[in-house]
Amino acid sequence: MAITKDTVKYVAKLSRIELEESTIEDFTSQLARILNYIEKLNQLDTENTAPTSHALELRNVYRKDVNTPSLENQAALSNAPEQEDGHFKVPKII
Repeated sequence: MAITKDTVKYVAKLSRIELEESTIEDFTSQLARILNYIEKLNQLDTENTAPTSHALELRNVYRKDVNTPSLENQAALSNAPEQEDGHFKVPKII
């Protein structure tokens, strides 16, 4: 696909971006180079390449789910700047 000044102006209009004429020329050449590079990538043979979502093999590491005693209410509230009726008191935010 060839990129023209009209294409860049159209995309700029859709993006609500005002561009000067010199900038339009710069973007036209830059986008053309990007599309040429993508076209080269499209020519690669990927027939026997498995699709991947990440370059490295990742796996989650989980800890054992073991029940442990929780903090008592007073210990949890001991550093609270404000508390009321056994709960943290925070400013009202709407």
